[in-house]
Amino acid sequence: MRLTGFVYRAHNPRWAFAPDSGAGAALTGGRFNPLGMPALYTSLRFETAWLEAQQAFPFKAQPMTLCAYEVDCEDVLDLTDSATRVAHGVDAADLACAWKDLATRGIKPPSWSMTERLVAGGVAGVIVPSFAKGAGAADINVVFWDWSSEPPHRVRVIDDDRRLPRDARSWG
Repeated sequence: MRLTGFVYRAHNPRWAFAPDSGAGAALTGGRFNPLGMPALYTSLRFETAWLEAQQAFPFKAQPMTLCAYEVDCEDVLDLTDSATRVAHGVDAADLACAWKDLATRGIKPPSWSMTERLVAGGVAGVIVPSFAKGAGAADINVVFWDWSSEPPHRVRVIDDDRRLPRDARSWG
């Protein structure tokens, strides 16, 4: 399917100069990207983006940079839809797996195997439920594996007034 509209991402202000890199996800891995694979994790609502970004800080919210992105991206699968999951051989349990625990124990999470299979099949991104603590039915994420500033996989940070820093020098 083609996804158009806006998505949001909250991230550590330290990386505000690279809001669309996906490099941080490649360094640490994530629910939908194994180590070494860049991914851009975004949300359909800015409230969900904030919730996702605060997972590591359950008692004290930390400063975050919230960015909006304009999206016009082909080859996106909506894995919140059961018919789409069935058509693409995706088990809902694989989406919700305890990926971090499995990876820490040296076991490849099923969500990583699914990601590798979908990416090899030309999927640019997926729409998935949020698994952040406190997430509800309205909390939906979009994870991009193939994105750029140009079509057919356009995901462009909105910074028309050039408020974001251009490099890491702002941190001294």
